[in-house]
Amino acid sequence: MDRLETRELAYFLAVADELHFGRAATRLGIVQPALSKTVRQLERRLGVTLFEQTSRAVALTEAGRVLSREARVALEAVSAAALRTQRAGTRDPRLILAMKPGGDAGLLPAIFAAYEREPEALPVEVVFGAGPSRMLREGQADAALLYAPPDELGGLDTETLLTEAPVAVLPASHPLAQRASLQMADLAGENLHRKPADPGAMKSISELMHLIALGRKVAVLPRVLTRPLRDDLITVPMADLPPGRPPARLARPQHVPVGRGPSPRRRGRHALQRGRIVHDHLNRFGGQFDIADRDTLGVEPSASPAIRYNQYLAGGGIARPPARP
Repeated sequence: MDRLETRELAYFLAVADELHFGRAATRLGIVQPALSKTVRQLERRLGVTLFEQTSRAVALTEAGRVLSREARVALEAVSAAALRTQRAGTRDPRLILAMKPGGDAGLLPAIFAAYEREPEALPVEVVFGAGPSRMLREGQADAALLYAPPDELGGLDTETLLTEAPVAVLPASHPLAQRASLQMADLAGENLHRKPADPGAMKSISELMHLIALGRKVAVLPRVLTRPLRDDLITVPMADLPPGRPPARLARPQHVPVGRGPSPRRRGRHALQRGRIVHDHLNRFGGQFDIADRDTLGVEPSASPAIRYNQYLAGGGIARPPARP
């Protein structure tokens, strides 16, 4: 079989998305007969039927659904290769790091501090977007900070930076406060904080902590939201609860090889990966990327994770990044 052309795959995907040859042709800026001819040629070359057509509808066959998934990956890889090739030809190579706005929970300064001590570190340009993994796959970035479940990490090499289990927040005088760990059954009968049905009824972290200190409530929260912890409160790890969110990960394209004579950009990626040595410090802080969330926690942070982590840095937790002119 001859090598497939990217044009054929792009035409096929337009029909797969629209499930209508007329709309797909308009989207591509071509006439419908030319589009139909290309799809028929593709089916003949592959020896399969990609679409089931009636007078009223167009639907993907099982073979069509497989090609839809694979073709998107292939076209993304081609586009990404072009973008990375163009960046490689610039005179001032740099590492492009993608992340959500605020998606590092204030931890990126510590990672940069470790990274910038590497002799092969490249300048880092941070770009923000709602989909850092997509930016990475499309070649708009060389690495990304993201949190995502394993089934969303296809095509990426990842390394977990930080995982956080929830903790129970109790008054220091509570009978369970000295336990090494707890299970949800241990909190049966307690006035446990829950996400209110009315978003307007959400309490601030400081108000919730005050109620816990008064013995009116207990709560199960990500550890990062408990720092700094009041002197009259205790946190106890929850042994039977998974992390509230997927772990924070450093990601890079899976197909990027590690070979002899690595390019400056590849060396930069590896140096940034080695910047994860700060994870011991981050675990002391108990942070996780992108954890302050009204919708999932039912609380309003009284201070952002970035502010709380900067306070931690100021207390001598880890060296600050060098000042830039």
